[in-house]
Amino acid sequence: MSEVAKFFAEVDANIQSLKGDGKFREMSREWMAHSGKHRYTYNFTWMGRPIIQLPADIMAMQEIIWKTKPDLIVETGIAHGGSLVFSASMLELLGGDGVVLGVDIDIRKHNRAEIDAHPMRKRITLLEGSSTSAAILAEVNKIAEDRKRILVILDSNHTHEHVAGELKLYSPLVKKGGYLIVLDTVIEDMPDGLFPDRSWGKGNNPKTAVWEFLKTNRRFEIDSDLEAKLQITVAPDGYLKCVKD
Repeated sequence: MSEVAKFFAEVDANIQSLKGDGKFREMSREWMAHSGKHRYTYNFTWMGRPIIQLPADIMAMQEIIWKTKPDLIVETGIAHGGSLVFSASMLELLGGDGVVLGVDIDIRKHNRAEIDAHPMRKRITLLEGSSTSAAILAEVNKIAEDRKRILVILDSNHTHEHVAGELKLYSPLVKKGGYLIVLDTVIEDMPDGLFPDRSWGKGNNPKTAVWEFLKTNRRFEIDSDLEAKLQITVAPDGYLKCVKD
């Protein structure tokens, strides 16, 4: 066995060990609940734009993009645009003509201005409207029709109904070997009442939508190795790998 192969075999053994460590998993959930009180995910930027993600999840997305080499990344939910800039910068590193498509029901004027002024804007297309509307979906499908490898990241309205709709509409874009990432599934694991001013919460969130989706869709499965490796993530059960065409 080569030294490189030996190293990655050791990493895999570490990951399998983590899968069985329930105490560590519970500690991670407690950390997540406490970090939310401090809006911890708001602390970070990517190339100057707020990304509003955990560093561990940013690392995971980097690994996925580098491994799968998508030529289109579709993201629902834009906020300040940091995630779009991150995805665009990864595509820039990969080379080629890959683009990022950002969809949001309300792209705020100041955020659009910052995205428009960013060096990575050349790889970003913005669509304003509901991600589940027929008009937006038609535009997304038109952009996607000539793309072979598509990564989808769902991070807009976090209600069960909305995410379930997005999963139905956007999952066909992802082909075998690709990923469909559903963010903020961790809402289901957080204490009751943690999101009093939101329309989602325990029992009504992205994770419950993922669970429902996987009952009938056999093309995707949860990447449990990735989740075990991360431990601290906003997307438990949310990293879905496409295993069938």
